[in-house]
Amino acid sequence: MSDGFRWNNWNLSHIAEHGIDSRDAEYVVLNARRPYPSYEGDGRWLVRGQDRNGRYIQVVYIDPPNVDTFYVIHARSLNDREKRNLRRRRR
Repeated sequence: MSDGFRWNNWNLSHIAEHGIDSRDAEYVVLNARRPYPSYEGDGRWLVRGQDRNGRYIQVVYIDPPNVDTFYVIHARSLNDREKRNLRRRRR
């Protein structure tokens, strides 16, 4: 498990374009519920869940080997269909 997150201008501005801030992305990753995180290949992990305010978002990150930080590469709000599917999976 990682000790933290690595943020820089690129990933902060990229997720901000989708209305997500670093605290919300970190919250979703750190509070992932089954079946997440799911490995998506090429070193990428996906988590879908709710942020601190109940908003449904997804976060894609890499967890490089031998490095104790997550590096978020994408985050966005879920659409209505994705929200329904997530709620069904949790039942």
